[in-house]
Amino acid sequence: MKILLLNGTIVGKKTRTLLDEIEKYIQQLPTTHETKMVDLENYELQFVDGRPSEEYNDDMKTLIREIEEADAYVIATPVFQGSIPGTLKNVFDAVSPLAMRYKPVSIVANGGTLQHHLVVENQLKPILNYFRCMVTPNYVYTHTNHFSTHGELIDEDVRNRLKEMTVVFDQYMQMSRELEPDK
Repeated sequence: MKILLLNGTIVGKKTRTLLDEIEKYIQQLPTTHETKMVDLENYELQFVDGRPSEEYNDDMKTLIREIEEADAYVIATPVFQGSIPGTLKNVFDAVSPLAMRYKPVSIVANGGTLQHHLVVENQLKPILNYFRCMVTPNYVYTHTNHFSTHGELIDEDVRNRLKEMTVVFDQYMQMSRELEPDK
């Protein structure tokens, strides 16, 4: 399967650090998967305003195509001002509502306080439910204390939760192979 590892921000490096860790665990799974890291900071993003996707710039068209052609996703997001970044929401607004249907998704998020984990429950999961994604129940939320001052993951419990999430994600990928989405 083609797994898209989506770093939902254009600043910072903690979410990328989490995705790098997850990519290692995906490579250790018994089934071989193709992974693609997508960092939004590497794209010239445009504000999504309802126009047809072919009218956006080449970077936006490439990004939309990469998302729509993936078979599964790990989405990493920071929490800014008690919310997901506007860049990530903008990308979701660009994707066809049918593109992610019945595709597995795991979520990792990072915020400044423990309470910000509710952003995953109250904002990100409803968006993914709208797309009818198969969202794994065990997302991983991290905060500042899980990282060194240089942005390196230093918490062994977080590593264990990421490993466990990857195993569940693999099971969801197996389930999704048997589903035929209504398109």
